[in-house]
Amino acid sequence: MLELDHIVVAAPSLSEGVAHVRDRTGLDMPKGGEHPLMGTHNHLLRLGEAEFLEVISVNPDAPAPDRPRWFGLDRPVRTPRLSHWVVRCADMNVARPRLPDFLGPAIPVTRGALSWLLTVPDDGSLPLDGTFPSLIEWKADPLPPTKMQGAGADLIELTVSHPEGVRTGSVLRDLLPDPRIRYINGPVGLSAVISVNGTARRLS
Repeated sequence: MLELDHIVVAAPSLSEGVAHVRDRTGLDMPKGGEHPLMGTHNHLLRLGEAEFLEVISVNPDAPAPDRPRWFGLDRPVRTPRLSHWVVRCADMNVARPRLPDFLGPAIPVTRGALSWLLTVPDDGSLPLDGTFPSLIEWKADPLPPTKMQGAGADLIELTVSHPEGVRTGSVLRDLLPDPRIRYINGPVGLSAVISVNGTARRLS
Protein backbone atom coordinates (compact mmCIF):
# COMPACT_ATOMS: atom_id res chain seq x y z
CA MET A 1 0.00 0.00 0.00
CA LEU A 2 1.26 3.46 -0.95
CA GLU A 3 0.56 6.78 0.79
CA LEU A 4 0.77 10.35 -0.42
CA ASP A 5 4.02 11.84 0.89
CA HIS A 6 4.40 15.31 -0.63
CA ILE A 7 3.63 17.70 -3.46
CA VAL A 8 6.36 19.71 -5.18
CA VAL A 9 6.51 23.29 -6.44
CA ALA A 10 9.48 23.79 -8.80
CA ALA A 11 10.70 27.37 -9.12
CA PRO A 12 13.42 29.45 -10.80
CA SER A 13 14.60 30.36 -7.29
CA LEU A 14 13.51 29.59 -3.74
CA SER A 15 12.39 33.17 -3.17
CA GLU A 16 10.10 33.03 -6.21
CA GLY A 17 8.71 29.65 -5.18
CA VAL A 18 8.02 30.77 -1.61
CA ALA A 19 6.31 33.93 -2.92
CA HIS A 20 4.18 31.82 -5.28
CA VAL A 21 2.92 29.68 -2.40
CA ARG A 22 2.32 32.72 -0.19
CA ASP A 23 0.37 34.56 -2.90
CA ARG A 24 -1.97 31.62 -3.48
CA THR A 25 -2.37 30.17 -0.01
CA GLY A 26 -1.15 32.75 2.50
CA LEU A 27 1.33 30.20 3.84
CA ASP A 28 4.94 30.98 4.65
CA MET A 29 7.35 28.18 3.81
CA PRO A 30 10.08 27.40 6.38
CA LYS A 31 13.59 26.78 5.11
CA GLY A 32 14.54 23.17 4.42
CA GLY A 33 18.09 22.32 3.36
CA GLU A 34 20.42 21.32 0.54
CA HIS A 35 20.78 18.19 -1.58
CA PRO A 36 24.49 17.77 -2.41
CA LEU A 37 23.85 14.91 -4.86
CA MET A 38 21.56 17.05 -7.03
CA GLY A 39 22.76 20.63 -6.50
CA THR A 40 19.33 21.72 -5.29
CA HIS A 41 17.80 23.19 -2.13
CA ASN A 42 14.31 23.57 -0.71
CA HIS A 43 11.72 24.93 1.69
CA LEU A 44 9.27 22.58 3.44
CA LEU A 45 5.90 22.85 5.21
CA ARG A 46 3.97 20.02 6.85
CA LEU A 47 0.42 19.40 5.66
CA GLY A 48 -1.79 17.45 8.06
CA GLU A 49 0.01 14.84 10.12
CA ALA A 50 2.46 13.17 7.74
CA GLU A 51 2.45 14.97 4.37
CA PHE A 52 4.18 18.12 3.20
CA LEU A 53 4.58 20.79 0.58
CA GLU A 54 8.02 21.31 -0.92
CA VAL A 55 9.41 24.27 -2.88
CA ILE A 56 12.57 23.25 -4.74
CA SER A 57 15.02 24.95 -7.09
CA VAL A 58 18.55 24.70 -8.39
CA ASN A 59 21.01 25.92 -5.76
CA PRO A 60 23.14 28.59 -7.50
CA ASP A 61 25.85 28.23 -4.82
CA ALA A 62 26.27 24.48 -5.23
CA PRO A 63 28.56 22.80 -7.76
CA ALA A 64 26.83 21.23 -10.74
CA PRO A 65 26.11 17.54 -10.09
CA ASP A 66 27.76 14.80 -12.15
CA ARG A 67 24.34 13.49 -13.20
CA PRO A 68 21.08 15.09 -14.40
CA ARG A 69 19.18 16.84 -11.61
CA TRP A 70 15.87 15.41 -10.42
CA PHE A 71 12.40 16.92 -10.95
CA GLY A 72 13.41 18.03 -14.45
CA LEU A 73 15.34 20.96 -12.97
CA ASP A 74 18.02 20.96 -15.68
CA ARG A 75 15.36 22.38 -17.97
CA PRO A 76 14.78 26.10 -17.33
CA VAL A 77 11.91 26.71 -14.91
CA ARG A 78 10.29 29.92 -16.17
CA THR A 79 7.71 30.41 -13.43
CA PRO A 80 6.92 28.61 -10.17
CA ARG A 81 4.34 25.86 -10.51
CA LEU A 82 3.07 22.73 -8.85
CA SER A 83 5.07 20.30 -10.94
CA HIS A 84 5.14 16.89 -9.27
CA TRP A 85 4.00 14.63 -6.44
CA VAL A 86 5.62 11.84 -4.46
CA VAL A 87 4.16 8.77 -2.77
CA ARG A 88 5.83 6.71 -0.08
CA CYS A 89 6.23 3.03 0.55
CA ALA A 90 7.47 0.99 3.48
CA ASP A 91 9.71 -1.23 1.35
CA MET A 92 11.11 -0.08 -1.99
CA ASN A 93 12.02 -3.63 -3.00
CA VAL A 94 8.38 -4.67 -2.73
CA ALA A 95 6.69 -1.57 -4.14
CA ARG A 96 9.00 -0.59 -7.01
CA PRO A 97 8.38 -3.70 -9.19
CA ARG A 98 4.64 -2.95 -9.14
CA LEU A 99 5.10 0.43 -10.85
CA PRO A 100 6.16 1.36 -14.42
CA ASP A 101 9.79 1.22 -15.53
CA PHE A 102 9.75 4.91 -16.53
CA LEU A 103 10.01 5.90 -12.86
CA GLY A 104 13.69 5.01 -13.05
CA PRO A 105 15.85 3.39 -10.38
CA ALA A 106 15.61 4.09 -6.66
CA ILE A 107 18.69 6.05 -5.64
CA PRO A 108 19.99 6.88 -2.13
CA VAL A 109 19.71 10.57 -1.21
CA THR A 110 20.71 12.59 1.85
CA ARG A 111 19.91 16.02 3.27
CA GLY A 112 21.79 16.71 6.46
CA ALA A 113 21.11 13.77 8.78
CA LEU A 114 18.15 12.53 6.74
CA SER A 115 18.41 9.73 4.20
CA TRP A 116 15.93 8.12 1.83
CA LEU A 117 15.47 6.24 -1.42
CA LEU A 118 13.74 7.99 -4.32
CA THR A 119 12.98 6.86 -7.85
CA VAL A 120 14.65 9.18 -10.37
CA PRO A 121 14.83 8.54 -14.14
CA ASP A 122 18.39 8.44 -15.45
CA ASP A 123 17.77 11.62 -17.46
CA GLY A 124 16.23 13.43 -14.47
CA SER A 125 12.90 13.92 -16.23
CA LEU A 126 9.51 14.06 -14.53
CA PRO A 127 7.49 10.85 -15.05
CA LEU A 128 4.62 11.63 -17.45
CA ASP A 129 5.56 15.33 -17.22
CA GLY A 130 5.11 15.22 -13.45
CA THR A 131 1.67 13.64 -13.39
CA PHE A 132 2.86 10.16 -12.37
CA PRO A 133 4.34 10.21 -8.85
CA SER A 134 7.85 9.34 -7.84
CA LEU A 135 8.26 6.71 -5.11
CA ILE A 136 10.06 7.37 -1.82
CA GLU A 137 11.14 5.19 1.08
CA TRP A 138 12.23 7.13 4.15
CA LYS A 139 15.07 5.66 6.19
CA ALA A 140 13.78 7.13 9.44
CA ASP A 141 11.25 6.44 12.18
CA PRO A 142 9.11 8.39 12.88
CA LEU A 143 8.47 9.67 9.36
CA PRO A 144 10.31 12.96 8.75
CA PRO A 145 7.14 14.80 7.62
CA THR A 146 5.66 14.35 11.10
CA LYS A 147 8.49 16.47 12.54
CA MET A 148 8.31 19.34 10.03
CA GLN A 149 6.92 22.73 10.96
CA GLY A 150 3.23 23.12 10.13
CA ALA A 151 0.78 26.00 9.89
CA GLY A 152 -2.69 24.52 10.35
CA ALA A 153 -2.83 23.47 6.69
CA ASP A 154 -4.20 20.26 5.17
CA LEU A 155 -4.26 18.90 1.64
CA ILE A 156 -7.90 18.26 0.80
CA GLU A 157 -7.69 17.56 -2.94
CA LEU A 158 -5.07 16.82 -5.59
CA THR A 159 -6.15 16.82 -9.24
CA VAL A 160 -3.90 15.00 -11.70
CA SER A 161 -4.60 16.03 -15.30
CA HIS A 162 -3.07 14.35 -18.34
CA PRO A 163 -4.38 13.28 -21.77
CA GLU A 164 -4.36 9.76 -20.28
CA GLY A 165 -5.05 10.78 -16.70
CA VAL A 166 -7.84 8.27 -16.17
CA ARG A 167 -5.48 5.53 -17.28
CA THR A 168 -2.92 6.74 -14.73
CA GLY A 169 -5.60 6.46 -12.07
CA SER A 170 -6.36 2.89 -13.08
CA VAL A 171 -2.69 1.98 -12.53
CA LEU A 172 -2.44 3.68 -9.14
CA ARG A 173 -5.83 3.44 -7.48
CA ASP A 174 -5.46 -0.09 -6.07
CA LEU A 175 -2.05 0.76 -4.60
CA LEU A 176 -3.00 4.29 -3.52
CA PRO A 177 -6.66 4.30 -2.42
CA ASP A 178 -6.76 7.99 -1.48
CA PRO A 179 -10.16 9.62 -2.20
CA ARG A 180 -8.56 13.10 -2.26
CA ILE A 181 -6.71 12.30 -5.50
CA ARG A 182 -8.63 12.85 -8.76
CA TYR A 183 -7.38 11.65 -12.13
CA ILE A 184 -8.82 13.37 -15.19
CA ASN A 185 -8.16 13.44 -18.92
CA GLY A 186 -7.04 16.92 -19.95
CA PRO A 187 -4.03 19.20 -20.39
CA VAL A 188 -0.93 18.19 -18.44
CA GLY A 189 -0.90 19.71 -14.98
CA LEU A 190 -1.46 19.37 -11.24
CA SER A 191 -3.74 21.37 -8.99
CA ALA A 192 -4.08 21.12 -5.21
CA VAL A 193 -6.68 22.45 -2.81
CA ILE A 194 -5.20 23.22 0.59
CA SER A 195 -7.26 24.07 3.66
CA VAL A 196 -5.59 26.88 5.61
CA ASN A 197 -7.28 27.37 8.98
CA GLY A 198 -10.52 26.15 7.44
CA THR A 199 -10.32 28.21 4.23
CA ALA A 200 -9.79 26.37 0.92
CA ARG A 201 -6.96 27.77 -1.24
CA ARG A 202 -5.94 26.47 -4.65
CA LEU A 203 -2.31 25.92 -5.62
CA SER A 204 -1.15 25.07 -9.14
